[in-house]
Amino acid sequence: MHSRLQSSPYRWLHAFVCAGALTLLAPASLAQQPASGEAAQQAFNNSCRTCHSVKEGDNRLGPNLNKIVGRKAGALPDYNYSSSMKEAGFTWDQDKLTRFMLKPDEVVSGNKMQPYGGVSAEEAGKIVAYLQTAGGQ
Repeated sequence: MHSRLQSSPYRWLHAFVCAGALTLLAPASLAQQPASGEAAQQAFNNSCRTCHSVKEGDNRLGPNLNKIVGRKAGALPDYNYSSSMKEAGFTWDQDKLTRFMLKPDEVVSGNKMQPYGGVSAEEAGKIVAYLQTAGGQ
């Protein structure tokens, strides 16, 4: 016994339409997923860009984050850091930056970073990845 679709003269047309629909839908679903670099930049833009820049010398409410990984905390000469940040005595690395974004006061008590609602650990990881690529590191 054959199904109607198998015996139908339109079975090839049906198969062609289904294949075409899948072909059209696949790129649309892929386009919705930004590349990891784009996702990292978007995370920075969403959480940090209002107060920070990655352009050297472009200090805003917060210091510029150009080449932040490997920089001594509180060390930019043209930014007015809190005394706590100036005296922090460490160099920024991936772990410190991630922890600072998640809980700034636990890393540097008395820092001037304004509360902004925080980021998830996943978003913080994306932001650190962006800072490393955007800052030429």
